[in-house]
Amino acid sequence: MSKPRLDPISEQAIDWMVKLRAGTPDAALQERFNTWLAMDRAHRQAWTKLQDRLGGSFNTVRALDRRLPGHASEARQVLLQPHASRRDALRVIAGLGLLGGGVWLGARSQLGDALLADLHTGRGERQNFKLADGSSLSLNANSAVDLRFDDKQRLVILRHGELVIEVQPDPRRPLRVRTAEGEVRALGTRFLVAQEQGASRVVVLQHSVEARLFDGTVQVVQEGQSVLMHARQIALVSSDQRQRADWLSGRLNVLDESLEHVVDALRPYSRGFVRVAPEVRGLRVQGMFPLDDPDRAFSALAETLPIRVDRYSPWLTLIGSK
Repeated sequence: MSKPRLDPISEQAIDWMVKLRAGTPDAALQERFNTWLAMDRAHRQAWTKLQDRLGGSFNTVRALDRRLPGHASEARQVLLQPHASRRDALRVIAGLGLLGGGVWLGARSQLGDALLADLHTGRGERQNFKLADGSSLSLNANSAVDLRFDDKQRLVILRHGELVIEVQPDPRRPLRVRTAEGEVRALGTRFLVAQEQGASRVVVLQHSVEARLFDGTVQVVQEGQSVLMHARQIALVSSDQRQRADWLSGRLNVLDESLEHVVDALRPYSRGFVRVAPEVRGLRVQGMFPLDDPDRAFSALAETLPIRVDRYSPWLTLIGSK
């Protein structure tokens, strides 16, 4: 699949935006910009579209805090800093969907997130990364993160997917992982964070973390504990969830999960579309399944559950009742 791209004139408009926001532009720079603007009607249209969407003083970005707390503040920091690059500006604009159009809508999808993220993995791919501070970050398949590391902060923004991080201590800059629901602050060394539909799952593998929602709700989560961070509450999960990190070794270890959740865990490793019929989604599953061979995992599920797995092509798998 080819990567969606902006047209060259839109890219030039973003270049000019970055240059003109870098402190106080001098007369020569302003003259070159005026020449570019007058050179072609399409230049003026692209510039007007960009300014209409962002607002002359970036009021649009500032107002985003009401819709996307936390994520919008990152946008403001990038777009208002004097030395932002076009790549930084492009990533923020696209991620917040400010320009409209197919490429920008695509940027809000998982594919677009991956294309614009600092680190990402594809289908069936797991990767380990060594971060600038010495921390170790592992990404599950189809995952994407952005990194904000400087002399004042260590921030990992989970766009989608799942990560395990082993944190190097730094009392001045506690490491945080941001999700759609809030932030997880490292109080210890090793934990898992997964972005799920409508919630963030946190599993503490060593020591403890502080889970904080954007509305200020806080809960300390100890080693062996797990929570689901919803928009307005943090719910403690009663069962031990540490086996969820077994994807690091290519295994899906299921103790008591619904078939729907098991298939969701296999999807990042599966080609094409996998549909689970509503009548079998709630079946309970136990077992160990190979992530790197999802077809074998589906066959194993069919042997132990009252389901049938029909493969119509490498791109379509239907799971229903027998």
